[in-house]
Amino acid sequence: MAYYCQECGYKSLKWLGRCPECGGWNTFIEEKESSIKTKNKTRINNKPIKVLKLSDIKYEVKPRILTGLSELDLVLGGGFVPGSFILIGGDPGIGKSTLLTQVAGVLAEKGLKIVYLSAEESAEQVKLRVERLGLGDEVLFIGDTELSTIIEELKTIKPDLLIVDSIQTVFLPELESPPGGVSQIRECANLLMRFAKEQEVVTIVVGHITKGGLIAGPKVLEHLVDVVLYLEGEKETGFRILRAVKNRFGPVNEIGVFLMTSKGLVPHSQCEDLFLSGEENAAVFCVIEGTRPLLVEVQSLVAKSFLALPRRTAVGFDPIRLSLLVAILEKKLNFNFSNQDIYVKISGGLKITDPSADMAVAVSLVSSLLEKPLPDKTIFIGEIGLSGEIKPVREIALRLKEAEKKGFKRAFVPERLNLPKHNLSLEIIPCRKLLEVCEKIF
Repeated sequence: MAYYCQECGYKSLKWLGRCPECGGWNTFIEEKESSIKTKNKTRINNKPIKVLKLSDIKYEVKPRILTGLSELDLVLGGGFVPGSFILIGGDPGIGKSTLLTQVAGVLAEKGLKIVYLSAEESAEQVKLRVERLGLGDEVLFIGDTELSTIIEELKTIKPDLLIVDSIQTVFLPELESPPGGVSQIRECANLLMRFAKEQEVVTIVVGHITKGGLIAGPKVLEHLVDVVLYLEGEKETGFRILRAVKNRFGPVNEIGVFLMTSKGLVPHSQCEDLFLSGEENAAVFCVIEGTRPLLVEVQSLVAKSFLALPRRTAVGFDPIRLSLLVAILEKKLNFNFSNQDIYVKISGGLKITDPSADMAVAVSLVSSLLEKPLPDKTIFIGEIGLSGEIKPVREIALRLKEAEKKGFKRAFVPERLNLPKHNLSLEIIPCRKLLEVCEKIF
């Protein structure tokens, strides 16, 4: 007997109120350790071990399977790789099942054999969703939950694509823990991974997420799979962002933008315009998401506070980084934010971790504090150090080209910039300190 944290899979011999690994409270559940490991160990040890030279290994490069959704193909690096094992997570109701149903319907219309395994929805519910999306009904449906039996049936069917919705609902009868437990998720994922590699079947599993925004279950689940995708966004706006946080077959942190409609998720090809609202006094910067440059607006509101501890609120931006920027503005530029509430918002529901946004956030804070507008058609690119210096960022030429393409006229950039020879029409304004930027603008 052992206790497992349902958030991260941490194992303890006794019950704990708080998990020492992830910090979750009341997440430990008692599970019986299965004897399935002993059976597998005996079977595996009877097989001879093959040692191969890499030079002796022959392989054939197989073409990728295009999904029919341009943004999804971009995130995957060019489509599905045969035999790949993919995990997708996201908030409830964000559109995971809708996206996978669209993929299944489009590929089935192309003649591929698709199996949709769902223990959360009935066959009638899946059928209604397929009809609502206007897709073909050639997809095979399985509503069972006993994974070992399902795998044997799948070996007979020999599908091209398997969708499991979700990994928390299937189980192995050899294990005594309930479906969704740490042991069940780990062993079911191992079985599905072996099936995908041996049969060369593209396997996609849906994972529930915790209240902290991470995929529920043991961390080994994310280590086993080839690709980890997160579908995120604000339900009110209708826009969804699909982000690859792990990809063995393509770029990491690549994003795809979709628009949720009555016909499902539609790829938003002009995603660059999604994060430019055209609002006054919004500072514009450029981030690199995977291989794609995106122009993004940030708005700030600085208002007098009547609280003992003024608010520091950020939507789509790191609150700790915001506090650092405010401290730099107070210490190095002598601006007073001590009695001001500060609100910062990134347009389009995007979550920014790129440090190149520092200069744009800083000038938007000063603009709101002084109640002076920012210049039009101006972009700000640069990371700010603790002494107020502006540090260079990667892919600066790509960012400037994207700004020029969108009609921007001026760009504030770091002075220590190794910019290659270019034919940009932008006015490049190099600055060494944040103080220089503020003096030139205000």
